Amino acid sequence: MWEVKLEPDVISYNAGTSACEKGEQWQRALALLSEMREAKLEPDVISYVAATCACERCGQWRHALSLLSEMRECNVETNDISYNVCTTAYERSSRNSAGFPGYRGIGLSHFRVSCEALCV
Repeated sequence: MWEVKLEPDVISYNAGTSACEKGEQWQRALALLSEMREAKLEPDVISYVAATCACERCGQWRHALSLLSEMRECNVETNDISYNVCTTAYERSSRNSAGFPGYRGIGLSHFRVSCEALCV
């Protein structure tokens, strides 16, 4: 009988990270991003948005903003969805009365589309 060994790729990690968002497992989503790097795989915009959505769903706006910053540092193209997810995370948090301290220069206030509609 044949033994087949499958190696995870970016797509399989992205699927796992997306499942973490649906299961409200933000810590596991962040761990999957780390595992990707350890496996010498480069997270893409989908990887980051899925992890950011997991953070958003669980009210972890600081982690969501950290992922957005990491995307920029790693030259992963940010998009409307990545900004919107951070906005939604912050709006859902209990600390939304003062806006985004320190993040006004990156355009977060311009994107208000629902995360649930965009993060599949």
